[in-house]
Amino acid sequence: MQGSRFAFGPFVLDPGAGTLLRNDDPVAVGYRGLKLLAALVGRPGEILGKAELMDAAWPGTAVEEGNLTVQIAQLRKLLGPTADGGDWISTVPRVGYRFTGAVKQLGAKRQPLPLPDKPSIAVLPFVNVSNDPEQESFADGLTEDLITDLSRSSGLFVIARNSAFAYKGKAMDVRGIAEELGVRYLLEGSARRAAGRVRINAQLVDAASGDHLWAERFDRSLEDIFAVQDEVTGKIVEALLGRLRAPPPRNRPKNLEAYDLCVRARKLMDDSPQTAREAHLMLMRAVSLDPEYAEAYRWLAMNHWMGWVHSGGPTEPTRSVALDLARKAVAIDPNDAGSRWILAYLFAYERRFAEADAEFAKAIELDPNEADTWAALSDIAVLAGRVEEGLAHINKAFRLNPFPASWYYLTLGQAQYAARQYEAAVETLLRDETYRTSSRRFLAASLAQLGRLDEARAEAELFLVGNPHFTTRHWAATEPFRDARTLEHFIDGFRKAGLPE
Repeated sequence: MQGSRFAFGPFVLDPGAGTLLRNDDPVAVGYRGLKLLAALVGRPGEILGKAELMDAAWPGTAVEEGNLTVQIAQLRKLLGPTADGGDWISTVPRVGYRFTGAVKQLGAKRQPLPLPDKPSIAVLPFVNVSNDPEQESFADGLTEDLITDLSRSSGLFVIARNSAFAYKGKAMDVRGIAEELGVRYLLEGSARRAAGRVRINAQLVDAASGDHLWAERFDRSLEDIFAVQDEVTGKIVEALLGRLRAPPPRNRPKNLEAYDLCVRARKLMDDSPQTAREAHLMLMRAVSLDPEYAEAYRWLAMNHWMGWVHSGGPTEPTRSVALDLARKAVAIDPNDAGSRWILAYLFAYERRFAEADAEFAKAIELDPNEADTWAALSDIAVLAGRVEEGLAHINKAFRLNPFPASWYYLTLGQAQYAARQYEAAVETLLRDETYRTSSRRFLAASLAQLGRLDEARAEAELFLVGNPHFTTRHWAATEPFRDARTLEHFIDGFRKAGLPE
């Protein structure tokens, strides 16, 4: 899943790592230059239009064509001439540019992740083998539920759903996937739902040896779907750990339409204000169909939280509603770690820190593999002044979820800024996964602390385009800080970057 590297002449370009080497020595090239070079080298011999190249280097930003000309000139100077004395990048007048050198695509250079000290597993997205594309969400929901069920077994190390779904529709061998995720075992399978029946094929593979440890086919009434999930989970746990005490039972939906709506809604949560509103309608419908469905309330609480993010900060009405919904989710299903960490997070924003800490501890006890819990806890720990602890928590979250949602990078960048690791924070916050989101405020602050004030102010201006009502005072008043020195450090960076008071 890590992007390929490209070799040309004495150079090796690694777009994922953001590095360019000449005879194994690093070449100092800027972020925009790297993006342009990656676009050109990735399609050697093709003419890339100016608009396409500007979008690659300045995504979502209107820039003058002269900026592209300057960057291309700097790249030519850095690369020098080809072996025959020509340019690596040729100009196509009035059209764009073309990379003229011979390029060899290399595999991704990444050290395999060390295996955990307990049996480790990833559940790959189950394939929808019905003729109905509408059943895709059912297969995805099955995958997600199996991940949740397995992760509640403390004897297992389970990769989070974001990272598992990075492989959806990808043709890769099991050994390669296992190496990228740092696990030994993979669960893969298929699902077909039709005419009130469900057919599931599942197999557990030892990626190290290629052996199939367990495989089974289930052909049941659709009403038995959650019993089938429990049975699959039980068989996997038994295969990997032997007969252990099962975790406490989960709250299951009583209405399958509510279940489908919840599966569809949770895919839309992080995308945009528009999709968040669509998710809100789905979740409201789900709880009306099944008023005792804990997960729907949990995601509805998070949906209100995302509303805070998209509207510029928490307001009293949405805070109260979100907190009530999270409490209801926990009351319905006290054994759901996801509901617990969301309640903990909201308690922290209410500055009810003792209750927040207790709920985080309970969430980890219930599901030590819930990567989102560790990422959220990192955020709260950093703002409490426990910066090293916060860094440890977000690193653990990344290990459980190597291909996470964008907010993980925001959280990591924030922790790196708090630790005064400004160069590392800039590298994190310039990643495509998080750049152009509200993480830009931390990028601006990090650049400012490095003395790169022009870049810092440019990023601050871009941040304000998407967050026109942002003020440092409102942000400081609504974030759950517990440490005055940490708060002042963030304010100092915002002021230096030119963000409004």
